[in-house]
Amino acid sequence: MSSLSPPPVPMELHAGNRRKLLDSLRLHLSNSDRPLHGFVLLEGGVEKNRYCTDHTELFRQESYFAYLFGVREPDFYGAIDIGSGKSILFIPRLPDDYAVWLGAIKPLSHFKETYMVDMVFYVDEIIQVFNEQFKGSGKPLLYLLHGLNTDSSNFSKPASFEGIEKFETDVTTLHPILAECRVIKSSLELQLLQFANDISSEAHVEVMRRVKPGMREYQMESMFLHHTYMYGRCRHCSYTCICATGDNSAVLHYGHAAAPNDRTFEDGDLALLDMGGEYHFYASDITCSFPVNGKFTSDQSLIYNAVLDAHNSVISSMKPGVNWVDMHKLAERIILESLKKGSILTGDVEDMMVERLGAVFMPHGLGHFMGIDTHDTGGYPTGVERPKEPGLKSLRTARDLLEGMVITVEPGCYFIKALLVPAMENAKTSKFFNRETIERFKNLGGVRIESDLVVTANGCKNMTNVPRETWEIEAVMAGAPWPLVTTGNNSTK
Repeated sequence: MSSLSPPPVPMELHAGNRRKLLDSLRLHLSNSDRPLHGFVLLEGGVEKNRYCTDHTELFRQESYFAYLFGVREPDFYGAIDIGSGKSILFIPRLPDDYAVWLGAIKPLSHFKETYMVDMVFYVDEIIQVFNEQFKGSGKPLLYLLHGLNTDSSNFSKPASFEGIEKFETDVTTLHPILAECRVIKSSLELQLLQFANDISSEAHVEVMRRVKPGMREYQMESMFLHHTYMYGRCRHCSYTCICATGDNSAVLHYGHAAAPNDRTFEDGDLALLDMGGEYHFYASDITCSFPVNGKFTSDQSLIYNAVLDAHNSVISSMKPGVNWVDMHKLAERIILESLKKGSILTGDVEDMMVERLGAVFMPHGLGHFMGIDTHDTGGYPTGVERPKEPGLKSLRTARDLLEGMVITVEPGCYFIKALLVPAMENAKTSKFFNRETIERFKNLGGVRIESDLVVTANGCKNMTNVPRETWEIEAVMAGAPWPLVTTGNNSTK
C-alpha cells in the first residue's frame, strides 16, 4: 500500500517555462542588437516501431519539447513567436482509421485547452502559419535547437519539415539559452520532482522490507517498478534500474542488457539499488545500499559509514556559491580518512589526495543536475571547463551552486579490481595500501548512497526520504515503520 497519490499536473508549469525562455532569448537578442522577431521551433519526439515489426514501442516525449510544452503525444511540433510571445502547437493530421484502432480523433480545441497554448494547427499547415504570423521583413526566421549534450556527447536534433528551406534558420542561438533555463527549477517543477522522490523513496523502503537471501536481483527491480507505477502513476522509469548484489555492486552501471539484474543473491551479500521513478517527465534518482539479510557486518558498516559520512558532510556544506569540484574532493577526503581509520589504507591523506587515490575507490563524479532528464542539462556551459584529473574528469558539472538547482549527492566506495590492481602496483600509490586488509574487502563489492537535493537560499533541502543510518536500515528491514516512530531519544517499532 501507499500513503501517496499522484498530484495533478499544472500546465501552468510549461507556460512558465516558455515565459522563462522567451525572457532569456529576448534579453540575449536585445544585447546582441538583433531584432525581436522570428520563431522558436522545436520538433517533438517521433513514435517508433521495434525494428521492422509493427510493435510500437512505448513513447516518451523528447525532453526539451516536454519542458516547453508538456505534450505526451508523439509527432508534434511546437513554436513560440518571439515578437508576440504566443505559443503554437502543430499536431499530426490523423487518418480516419485511427479512430477504429487507437481511439477518438481529438479536435484542435482539445490540444489548445489541454496544453494551454495560444494556437493549434496541423503539421501540414506549418509553412502557411509561419508566413501569416511573421511580422518582420524578409523570410521568417526560425530558431532551431542544436547543441551538444555534455553528458552523452550527442547533439540535439534541430527541427526539420518539408519546405524548411523556404525560411531563414539559426541553429546556434537557442540551445545554450534553453539548456540554461532548465538549470534553475520553478516551484511547480519542484513539486513534481518532490513527488517523484516521495513515491520512489517509498518504493525503496518497500523493497528493503521484502528482500530475502535467495531472491533474484530482478525481483527487487520488479517490486520497485510495481510500486511506483501502481501508486504513483510512474509509467516510465527515470533510467535503467541498477539492482546489484555481491561483486555486481562494484559495477557502476550494472543492469544493462549484458548484465540484466539476474543474479541470485546470498546471505551476507550487500545490495546496491539505484532506481528512480519518473512523474510527468520529471525524474528522481535514489540509491540505497544495505545487507540482504538485514544485518550489517563490521566490515560492511565500515564502508557504508565512510560513504554516509561523505554524503552527510557534503549536504551540510552545500549552499549557493559552493563549487561542486570542492564538494567532490570533500567526499573523497572523508572516504579516504575512513579507509585509513579502518586500516585499509595507510599514510597521509593529503598525499593520497595529491595522487588522486580517491578516484580508485570512487571513479565517478559526486553528482549531477536532475530535472526532466536524470542527467539534466547545463553541466558545462561555455566558460566552465571539465577537470582532467582521475575521478574529477567524471564530474557531470564543475559549476558553483545556485539557488534553485537540483543536484544529486551520490558518493560511493567500491572495490573494483580493474582499478585496485593497477593502483597497488603503481610506484606512486602502492605505499598507501594495507594489502592484508584489502584482501578481506576485495569481494565486498561497493556502496553508494544517493539523495536528490534542491539548493536553497541558505543551504539545501533533501527531497529523498529513506533510511540512511545502519540502525535505521536494520530496523526497517526487521519490520519497523518508516519514518521510525521516535519517543525522546529512543526509536520504537
